[in-house]
Amino acid sequence: MRNYAKEIAIGAVPVLLLFLLYIGYNIVPLLLLGGLATVLAVAIRSRGMAGLGIRTGGRHSETRRTPPPIGFDEIGGQERAKRELQESLEFLIKHEEIRRFGIRPLKGILLEGPPGTGKTLLAKASAHYTDSVFVSASGSEFVEMYVGVGASRVRELFKEAREAAAKQGKSSAVIFIDEIDAIGGKRSGGQNREYDQTLNQLLTEMDGLHPNETPRILVIAATNRKEMLDPALLRPGRFDRHIAVDLPDKAARLHILRLHAKNKPLADEADLEQVASETFGFSGAQLESVMNEAAIYMLREGADKIRPEHLNMAIDKVMMGEQTDRQSTQEERERVAIHELGHAIMAELARPGSVSQVALRPRGQALGYVRHSPAQDHYLYTKRYIEQQIMIALGGAAAEELFYGGRSTGSRNDFEQATDLVGMMIESGLTGLGIVKRDFVTKEEWSKENNAILEQLMEETRRTLDARRDVFKHALDKLIREEVLSGDRFRELLRESGDGAA
Repeated sequence: MRNYAKEIAIGAVPVLLLFLLYIGYNIVPLLLLGGLATVLAVAIRSRGMAGLGIRTGGRHSETRRTPPPIGFDEIGGQERAKRELQESLEFLIKHEEIRRFGIRPLKGILLEGPPGTGKTLLAKASAHYTDSVFVSASGSEFVEMYVGVGASRVRELFKEAREAAAKQGKSSAVIFIDEIDAIGGKRSGGQNREYDQTLNQLLTEMDGLHPNETPRILVIAATNRKEMLDPALLRPGRFDRHIAVDLPDKAARLHILRLHAKNKPLADEADLEQVASETFGFSGAQLESVMNEAAIYMLREGADKIRPEHLNMAIDKVMMGEQTDRQSTQEERERVAIHELGHAIMAELARPGSVSQVALRPRGQALGYVRHSPAQDHYLYTKRYIEQQIMIALGGAAAEELFYGGRSTGSRNDFEQATDLVGMMIESGLTGLGIVKRDFVTKEEWSKENNAILEQLMEETRRTLDARRDVFKHALDKLIREEVLSGDRFRELLRESGDGAA
């Protein structure tokens, strides 16, 4: 019946247009409107079928490339995440044994953690570990302005995984969805939004996964905003396991650096363990960039091996940005030097041996900087530890006040860091407000407590630095002339100035 209606419409439209033309009606607007509607329909159909290897015109578009296999041993750090992930993958490998024991296999695994920590690599390694087909997509690929396109792409993604597994003779497939928060956000309930339909389709597809069907499909998703995901996605039976992929600790950073140093000429004096100590808070992607930038600096100098100075410059570039050509006046250079020495002195007094470098070279948005190298990674902070961190942040402004009688705009980022630390103290119940929840504290109370803490610590910082004016006088000329002081060189200047605390 549908075919007859189509044929009748095709025959009737030209007759109607000829009749309108015969009676003198202007049919040009109708022709333009019909052409526009045709183009729009073709565009919607092609958008809905392209991008995920969907059949168009009877031929399969090969839009996905099979990534090179990668094993878990090729991923630096993340030992806990790898162990938990391997345990979760056993149902794809030992499915018969698991079914005999009555264990319900997992349908989905959610990898959560900051950007650059290796979530995509873990998903690829999972496919290699289980000898599965690997099919990947980004959450943003499913979101379109056209209604129904995202849902159809979800269906085609699962269909593609099954077809690829059958074609390659595999018994299982891993579907990896990166940035799942783009389609898996919490539903508002009142609006029928396009990405709500996409999410509903994903939920339906995961509900349709059965342990006995072949090929078996496991969905792995990645996000750095788990709190934004819809509860229906997070419940057992969909994403059963939530695996945290955190920033690497010192041992993991050293492992990652050694992996990326394998194909690079490293000088004997280059100490990767020292680099691991100086890169607290770096992700795996940033550590890879450090080794890559160090090799670039080596090439730029015409050297044949990566030396410690190349690694130091690479750390600074990844942390602060590229060195700039901004020319400062002599007065500005002296003020910046005083400012950075204030940070460095407070840091060395609070945690001896922690200063790695004091630099007077513009890099990124900073005219100078102090790089710290903590003796060990910290994840739990006492009140005094946070207060010392605040005093280190305030050291630059306090030093300017001592020598110039006022502050400059160079302290803006320092003050932001200090207020963030005060906020951590308040939320942790380490202030005079006691144990409180942020929502229960008024802005006036918060501001009053913030100002009181900062004023008290600023006064303590001023007194500490004022007692060490000789250190500034002794180190200032050296820093301006040499522009970069290593941590050891800075501590040597402290000792020469007679500062017993160093």
